[in-house]
Amino acid sequence: MSPRGTTPMMRQYLEVKQTYPDEILLYRMGDFFEMFFEDAKLASRLLDITLTSRNKKAESPIPMCGVPYRAVQGYIARLINLGYKVAICDQVEDPSLAQGLVKREVVRVITPGMVLENELLDEKSNNYVLADIIEKNQIGLSYLDVSTGTFRVTESNNLDEIIQETYRVTPKEVLLPSGNDDTSFKAYIDAVQNLNPSTLSANAFDYSQAKKRLLKTLGTISLEGFGCNRFRPGLRAAGALIYYVQETQKQAIAHVRSIEPYRLDNYLFLDDQSYQNLEIEKNLRSGTRKGALIAVLDQTVTAMGSRMLKQWIRYPLTDANQIESRFDAIDEARNYYQATQTIRDHLKKIHDVERLRSKISMGHANARDLLSLKQSLQQMPTLETLLKTYQSPLYKARYNRAEVKLLAKNIDAAIREDAAPTLHEGGMIREGFDPGLDELIQMTRDGKTWLLKLEAQERERTGITTLKVRYNKVFGYYLEIPKSRLDAVPEEYIRKQTLVNAERFITPELKEFEEKVTNAEGKRAELEFTIFTDLKNQVVQKNSDLQQVGDFLARLDCLLTLAVISQDNNYTRPDINSEGCLQIQDGRHPVIEKMIPGERFVPNTINMDNDTNQVIIITGPNMAGKSTVLRQVALTVLMAQMGSFVPAASASISITDRIFTRVGALDNLSQGQSTFLVEMQETANILNNATADSLVIMDEIGRGTSTFDGLSIAWAVAEFLHDAKGAGVKTLFATHYHELTELSKERERVQNFNITVKEWNDEIIFLRKLIPGGTNRSYGIQVARLAGIPDKVITRARRILTDIENSNHSLSSQAATQKPDEHQLGMPIQLELFKGYDHLIADKLAKIDISQMTPMEALNYLHALQEKIKSGQSIS
Repeated sequence: MSPRGTTPMMRQYLEVKQTYPDEILLYRMGDFFEMFFEDAKLASRLLDITLTSRNKKAESPIPMCGVPYRAVQGYIARLINLGYKVAICDQVEDPSLAQGLVKREVVRVITPGMVLENELLDEKSNNYVLADIIEKNQIGLSYLDVSTGTFRVTESNNLDEIIQETYRVTPKEVLLPSGNDDTSFKAYIDAVQNLNPSTLSANAFDYSQAKKRLLKTLGTISLEGFGCNRFRPGLRAAGALIYYVQETQKQAIAHVRSIEPYRLDNYLFLDDQSYQNLEIEKNLRSGTRKGALIAVLDQTVTAMGSRMLKQWIRYPLTDANQIESRFDAIDEARNYYQATQTIRDHLKKIHDVERLRSKISMGHANARDLLSLKQSLQQMPTLETLLKTYQSPLYKARYNRAEVKLLAKNIDAAIREDAAPTLHEGGMIREGFDPGLDELIQMTRDGKTWLLKLEAQERERTGITTLKVRYNKVFGYYLEIPKSRLDAVPEEYIRKQTLVNAERFITPELKEFEEKVTNAEGKRAELEFTIFTDLKNQVVQKNSDLQQVGDFLARLDCLLTLAVISQDNNYTRPDINSEGCLQIQDGRHPVIEKMIPGERFVPNTINMDNDTNQVIIITGPNMAGKSTVLRQVALTVLMAQMGSFVPAASASISITDRIFTRVGALDNLSQGQSTFLVEMQETANILNNATADSLVIMDEIGRGTSTFDGLSIAWAVAEFLHDAKGAGVKTLFATHYHELTELSKERERVQNFNITVKEWNDEIIFLRKLIPGGTNRSYGIQVARLAGIPDKVITRARRILTDIENSNHSLSSQAATQKPDEHQLGMPIQLELFKGYDHLIADKLAKIDISQMTPMEALNYLHALQEKIKSGQSIS
């Protein structure tokens, strides 16, 4: 309902806004996009622009703010980055021809997942929008990057897997059907709440309509050829995405020509927490790529290659044949190292073909985008010639070479190298391409010559040497004469405008010329746009071929990059075995070794199997390198299964289905979760989901609670992983509980290792070397000294440790004057893990039957007990 007294323009605005209540509506008014009411208040704050008002003298002025239409992209980018949606309401008719109110319509809705402009996108990452629907016990998930045309779909009956897959995709938007009260659906919404899910009409997910939309978009009569015809909830989600794109972009999607179905178990799986723990994409401290695995591996030279490499890291393979194919291709590129470098130099000249074809197809491109596409396509024959010696099928491209070559030729023939960035002002098309256009260009060019002649002629005729012929958009062409020479102006001159120091005139001859030139310039701009549109349509017709070109270039970039990295960093080709073995000889951490220039990274060897070395307990002091060893093993497995060579002297990897990590949980106070709760949730996830083909990395479990509880939990978890489902799980278990080394005596597939240190003058030197056997010292006080703890505290700590080891609970005479501890306050007593041997000896002596022992046997028994105490062994 429009407020009383509302103008026709404001009524038009309110009608549009009613359809787009959740978007910030940018309403075109002349050279500005204006915002009103609550949108204006919000935008002025977010964009730091002045908030003013319309009808300031009215009883209730309307809040208002605006931005220039030529600079609108920068403002839109800021709003999108903040997670807002923007509706663009533009003028859809020429204001000069409009009768009454100019017609306006929303021509596009820009959302975080519906972005096509390069300046709004991260070139190294896909920009996905994801849809999800639950139907009975089956869950369908689909995601689409409208800027590249990447379109995937999957199904699962495991809600946790779908939740984790959502995080693996890292979508900019999550779309869910409205009105669903399913319990699992609510659980999914809760789990992905920090991804800001929004709802879409349930009709958009209707199976019949969804399938029709997919068939029309993909241009087929069946989905059989894509391998997803039997999907149901997956297709409902995919069809909803097509609906969403069409509703927001106000057009069909010409560049989405395929959909890829996939199974979650076709890839090694890392849950989101493990992905963060291993610092694969972001450094935990800084949140940036620096110090993360991707910063080492992503040396790609194209945006397409960078996005594909990220996809390979996110989705490591579980098919040995596919992995070996990538190994073969990398091996070959290493063998032709110089040729590989030459090919990479040519790849540097290639633009983002994937996003160019999408941008062109969706009508957001200019002539310079066509030039970029042409320059990229012109590199294809050279690349294929250089690749002739490469035998791997991964280096073979599948596209219609003749058609692609013709497209590049047509663009080259039509578009000027210095083409204007605008579409409706001419300056895009080469002379000689179209005879009609050439005639119009000649007319405008001759016009400039005619004007120069006119100026010279009139100067001579009037004797006014300062007379000038000029032009502006308001008055067109005119003669400008200084006021000091007005006495010489001929009578036939018609006064047009008076300035402070000059007068402007026109003549009938000049007016006739202006009409002729203006018509020619208008016709030229109109014809150039028609030619441009024809070329754009040719690109759309070749979309499938261009998609193949983009995929080939991205794959080529990835493989050559991995080859160069492996050569430069001394990586080796791993073997893939089927015996369940994980053997890494002299393995290194791919990131840390690059961050210690001038210092040699100490390599370590790990041998694991399902027979004798399944659970490895690693002890050693903090800062010695336990966590580094754990992480480098996990990263080595991940790199091998993504098809990369690995940082090791040699490696043999069995196919791993999942990598689980429990390393350094951070407090999640915003959700009321303590460090220990997060730790236990991650541990529960591992124990409930790990299989015999999984790899488990556990670092310092149990430290978030009391010592005795922590040791108990750590011991029980290690036992469970050893015994799980009668087969056990390959587990690397770093701990500061030295008592865990005793587990090797009770479980046959548990082995003890420790990180060596050297003591010298009451200080320690970290040797970083992993060796067999456990350790019974933590060197905590020495580490505290290295960390800069004051000497007074170090001395006191050493005295307390001595008292504890000697079972002297008074600790010192000074302790009595200090604040009472929990024992003195009558609080529950915490059992001491490092208490002396006296109670154990008493228990042992109480159980033996002296009457059944000879004097020599009793003496030998006491001697054995004494030796255990001296050596620090457990008395059991």
